[in-house]
Amino acid sequence: MGPRDRGLRAASRRFVGLLTAVTCTAGLALVGAPGAPAAQDPGAEKKKVDAQVDQLEDHLDDTSAALSNAYQRLHATESQLPAARSALSEAREAAAAADAAEAQATQELEIAKANEAKAESDLKKATQEVADGRERIAQFAAQIYQEQGFGQLDVALSSEKPQEFADRLAMVDTVLDVQNATIERLSTEQASLTALEDHVSALRADSDRKQKAAAAALAKAESAQAAAAQAQAALESLAATQQKQADGYEDQLATDKKQLAAMKSEQERLAKVLAKRAAEARARAEARRKAQAAKRAAAEAKRRAQQNQSSSGSSGGSSSGGSSSGSSGSSGSSSSGGSSGGSSTSSGYLSRPVHTGWISSEFGMRYHPIYHYWKLHSGRDYAVGCGTPVYAAASGTVIQTTYTAGYGNRVVIDHGLQRGVGLATTYNHLSSIVVGGGYVSRGQLIAYSGTTGSSTGCHLHFETLVNGSFVDPAAG
Repeated sequence: MGPRDRGLRAASRRFVGLLTAVTCTAGLALVGAPGAPAAQDPGAEKKKVDAQVDQLEDHLDDTSAALSNAYQRLHATESQLPAARSALSEAREAAAAADAAEAQATQELEIAKANEAKAESDLKKATQEVADGRERIAQFAAQIYQEQGFGQLDVALSSEKPQEFADRLAMVDTVLDVQNATIERLSTEQASLTALEDHVSALRADSDRKQKAAAAALAKAESAQAAAAQAQAALESLAATQQKQADGYEDQLATDKKQLAAMKSEQERLAKVLAKRAAEARARAEARRKAQAAKRAAAEAKRRAQQNQSSSGSSGGSSSGGSSSGSSGSSGSSSSGGSSGGSSTSSGYLSRPVHTGWISSEFGMRYHPIYHYWKLHSGRDYAVGCGTPVYAAASGTVIQTTYTAGYGNRVVIDHGLQRGVGLATTYNHLSSIVVGGGYVSRGQLIAYSGTTGSSTGCHLHFETLVNGSFVDPAAG
């Protein structure tokens, strides 16, 4: 098992553990601030589970990165398969051609050897015939030398009878004819012998050439077969790697989607809790407003009664409380984390978290080219260099400063109830954080941008959450 495969399995185990932790929080009382009652506190539950959901999403991003790498390796393997198959096919063709060439060369070698053997046999026979002819000529020459001339002619001339002379003369002619034929045959056999010797030499050279060609063809065939075997082994290894990566990819992708669905379900549950809490807060605010209005009305009635009593006792009295009602309506008009500090952007309540850089990626749904499903890009990316100052987009309380595998160094600020909804912002992939918690003002330095976590370069990933759900920062 390679490091990447172990990373996939480890990420899967982390997911299961974190998912269990999130689901176990449903229906349980969470620990709130010091002195909080033992009953459920939706706000405390929201913050705690939000942190766990953030961890799940971070690990999801981490695993997605690992899956992306596995998918890229899978495609790299697939891109090598055609070349491996082509090499295997070429090697097999070369092996087949070499085998055929070796078989042809072997056949030609056998024919050449047979021709050489026949030629050597013919040469041996011709050599023997020439030797026999030479022996006969030598005997004939020896006879002539011994008899000091043509002894048969002398015998014929010394014949006493005509018939004997004719017979002897015919015999002499025959002997001369035989001797002449022997000399001619000897010359012919000598020429044939020379030609046979040349032919045998040519056959031997041809046999040697064919032997070398057969050896070269055999070596080529063996090399081609070895290359084919190597290509086959490489192809099988690639196929096994491809199958292993594909299996791991499919299994982890299924787990990834299940965990994402569970995480989204939990976020929806918490969003309902927060919405209910906001409605209750608004109801309490309305009750307080009505109580304050009733109190002001009672105070006004009392003041008027006192004024009437004073006027009935003294006709020269004058009113001195005309300005009191004007100041009483100012309470409750401000909201927590209001517009104090910094300057808002033209789009709404939130200020720009960085003073430089441009927006490189907006909020919105994206079709993931690897996982083949729609996935939310949950914030806005600002293209800034590492070390760029990052400022609070609005006043609020820092509720989280942490490091996660997906988001890297991260700051989460709760801005409280704004315009009737719970508002929070996150600042991600930071190189360093300069705040540890507590209240911060709009425009206050909180961190420096970076590329920590699952990031391909220096930038700031800025998110806004309304009642626990991601919304477009442009609408903030």
